Amino acid sequence: MFQAIRTLLEVEKRLSLHPRTRLCPLFASTTQQKRYFTSYKRPFLHSASQPAPAHTCCFPINSASSKFVTIASVNMSSAVEAKKTSKLEFQRLPLNAVPVHYDITIKPNFDNFTFEGVENIDLKINETSPNIVMNAVELNILKAVWKDSGTGKEQVAQTISVDETTEIFTAAFQPPLQSGTGTILLEFTGSMNDKMKGFYRSKFKGSDGQDKYNGVTQFEATDARRAFPCFDEPSHKATFNISLVVEKNKTALSNMPVKEIQAYPEDDKLHVVKYERSPIMSTYLVAYCIGDFEYVETTSSDGVLCRVYTPPGKKNQGKFALSVTAKVLPYYKEYFGIAYPLPKLDLIAIADFSAGAMENWGLITYRETCLLVDEEETSATSRQWIALVVGHEIAHQWFGNYVTMEWWTHLWLNEGYASFVEFLCVDFLFPEYDIWTQFVTDTFVRALELDSLKNSHPIEVPVGHPREVDEIFDDISYSKGASIIRMLHRYIGDADFRKGMNIYLTRHQYKNTFTEDLWRSLEEASGKPIGQVMGTWTKQMGFPLIRVQSEQNGDTRVMRLTQEKYWADPNLKNSKEHNDYSWMVPVAFCSASDPNTPICQTLMEEKMVTVELPGIRSDEWVKLNPGAVGFYRVRYPPELLVEFLPAIKNKILPPLDRIGLLDDLFAMVQSGESSTVDVLRTLDAFKNEDNFTVWSSISNVMSKLNLLFAYTDYHDQFKKFGIHLFSGIADSVGWEPKEGESHLDTMLRSLVLLRLTSFGHEKTIQESKRRLNLHRNGDQTIPADLRPVVYRGVISEGDEETLEMMLKMYRESDMLEEQDRIGRSLGLAKNLNVLKKVLEFAISEDVRSQDTVFIMISVGMNKVGRPLAWNFFKENKKFLGERYPSGGLIARLVKHLCENFVTEEDARSVTEFFAENPFAGTERTVQQVVESIRLNEQWLKRDERLVGEFLTNAI
Repeated sequence: MFQAIRTLLEVEKRLSLHPRTRLCPLFASTTQQKRYFTSYKRPFLHSASQPAPAHTCCFPINSASSKFVTIASVNMSSAVEAKKTSKLEFQRLPLNAVPVHYDITIKPNFDNFTFEGVENIDLKINETSPNIVMNAVELNILKAVWKDSGTGKEQVAQTISVDETTEIFTAAFQPPLQSGTGTILLEFTGSMNDKMKGFYRSKFKGSDGQDKYNGVTQFEATDARRAFPCFDEPSHKATFNISLVVEKNKTALSNMPVKEIQAYPEDDKLHVVKYERSPIMSTYLVAYCIGDFEYVETTSSDGVLCRVYTPPGKKNQGKFALSVTAKVLPYYKEYFGIAYPLPKLDLIAIADFSAGAMENWGLITYRETCLLVDEEETSATSRQWIALVVGHEIAHQWFGNYVTMEWWTHLWLNEGYASFVEFLCVDFLFPEYDIWTQFVTDTFVRALELDSLKNSHPIEVPVGHPREVDEIFDDISYSKGASIIRMLHRYIGDADFRKGMNIYLTRHQYKNTFTEDLWRSLEEASGKPIGQVMGTWTKQMGFPLIRVQSEQNGDTRVMRLTQEKYWADPNLKNSKEHNDYSWMVPVAFCSASDPNTPICQTLMEEKMVTVELPGIRSDEWVKLNPGAVGFYRVRYPPELLVEFLPAIKNKILPPLDRIGLLDDLFAMVQSGESSTVDVLRTLDAFKNEDNFTVWSSISNVMSKLNLLFAYTDYHDQFKKFGIHLFSGIADSVGWEPKEGESHLDTMLRSLVLLRLTSFGHEKTIQESKRRLNLHRNGDQTIPADLRPVVYRGVISEGDEETLEMMLKMYRESDMLEEQDRIGRSLGLAKNLNVLKKVLEFAISEDVRSQDTVFIMISVGMNKVGRPLAWNFFKENKKFLGERYPSGGLIARLVKHLCENFVTEEDARSVTEFFAENPFAGTERTVQQVVESIRLNEQWLKRDERLVGEFLTNAI
């Protein structure tokens, strides 16, 4: 195979210009070149507890170092697994050699799930060096040959050195390589793993009912090195020519359009699919997919060919995402002032996929449930989610791909911005979703909750070893990042925001950036001190609590604001670091005379500020943070807070402000500033509420309290309180859709009935049983939006026979969204034998690896099942560690299995287990979980008696 590929490459080279004649320059200017080289410091080792500066690299590695195993041909996959430790040695790649262009040919073998590869990397050698150092892991490096562009001379590497822990591959040459340019030829083999990273295999059922496989890639953050040796850091951008040797009946896709298809000399059943040269880009954005797919296509109004690829027989399910794609591209072109730079954009649904989606340039990969819409089987909630995910990943084609963060420390530049822009585009496409109101409950509040912990982290966090990268793909990078950009957008206005974004994208096109580059562009556009303001939000963790005092002075309202750091743990208010925090806060006010319009906007630059608001009557309320745009909590004294209650009851306050008041009060309860009884009394003001997103906020409050009070003697009384609270809106929305009802009405029905199910509402559960019987008999299909309600209601009182019925439904469905609905419902059973079988089912062959986690979580969210699920996790630690070798899914599992325990004994149990059994990429999550358990214990001790007395009198 290698000789055949080399022959094809030679033919290609003779037929075309020299590859480097068509490349973008590595540095656009000497200024950039200077910054690039001077941003690197001398090498040193660091750990998670003592991180390296964000831009640190090593000098060329000595191949004789004791840290390396020196061999001629390396089988990386057979090396001993790196010792799991929280202190991880790491060095950035040296700059003695940098990539300019990759020419890669991959030949997969689906019989034994292996692949062969040949790779030519054009390099610039910046200084005389005996070594070429790059990244590789789980590959067999068979050969490394250097060819100097000037002399044409070839050198075979004397040794190949590999450090499995740091994932560094070194080819050593004697005599040393001279400054200049050249090409390194590499031959290698690897395995198509089942870990959903690198180049891996994804299983699906063929039309004959047999298991079949596709080969797909997932390279972010640091897994391109599992597919081909490369300089696997975002700043090492290059261009790429990809070629795939595949069966003629298979669909083969990559980032760029197909350039040509050639015969494969060694096997007439195969051919070589060659793709056009890519723009200059980072390795984590390279992608290729090989397998059985169908597609639907259209061309956007700005001339981009758009396709959605689906499993066979499901292409009609790609039409919704295709429509969104074709509308989003011209919207972003107009908003950013820059056209999408590639000639095509493919979206592809993958059955086995660890994340929701991945923004590979020109070939975006998705989990099926994040892309496919079946008109009968897909819920309104899922349809809305798919629109957001499609908008998010397409936003990355500009923010992340066109302009890329210099290092993972600046990941939020990618994810925070895309998480903000996805709401912009969905609001434009689907105004009926009222998506910005949902932003507050789905994004803004989630960020505040995580960022209130002592074990949170700044948006910009130093990152070193690849295992540390996964930990920052969290609600800080995504949700807090999006929230502070939303705050910034309000602060400078849409026109200056768009102007600044255009400056940023134009100035740094095809380059790498730091956070400060974005601030400079927005500052240039707006004339405001963006860098000074926003540095207080990205470089320190947490957010302010603003205390409000108010007094009347004639016809002027005088508002005195004081800021301090908000802590979920009240004990930290007396800590040494409490007074070290300060933010520059854009603040705004609205009043009863016009709740929808801010009456004053200013910048709070000090810890204390006085704001005078003329023209405000003494009987008028004034509210801070209209629209819940500012990323902070507000604490009103009781006499001010009570003034808002009539405006909540009669809905004079806009929905966002009703949400903001409730959620800020609930935060005061969690931190011990107020009693839980205060929030329970305040909920009475929401009895006449009819807005979906406000009810979503109420549901979040009640869900958290339901988890907590499950450990009290008055849990049944609390559930009765919940039933009483939700009964009015439940009667209003009913079970049956009403003619002409809105998208949000449909979502409200599902939300309310689900919450009643969680409170054990017998009428709702009996109706669920009735509807499932009709559905199973073929008499009446359950609408997709009501299926979670029905499934959870039925299983909550179900026995082992009920479980077998639902598992049969799971196995018979070929719609992954339906399997997901059923799987996430199973853990609501109260029968211990049923829950044990659910956990065994979760790790069976019937469940995809990506879905195992969510079925186990469903058991862990149930008080009866929580200790069962935690013990199951511990008993299956080896299996789970091998299935999820790092970050993402395993961290999510740890969080949701453990964070709702309520005793110090539980906290110690979790701490001790993970100290003895560390899982890569979960270190910060474990710290946050233990902190949350202790906060739960404090909360119960503070309020248990008072809540019990309140509920006794209220019900």
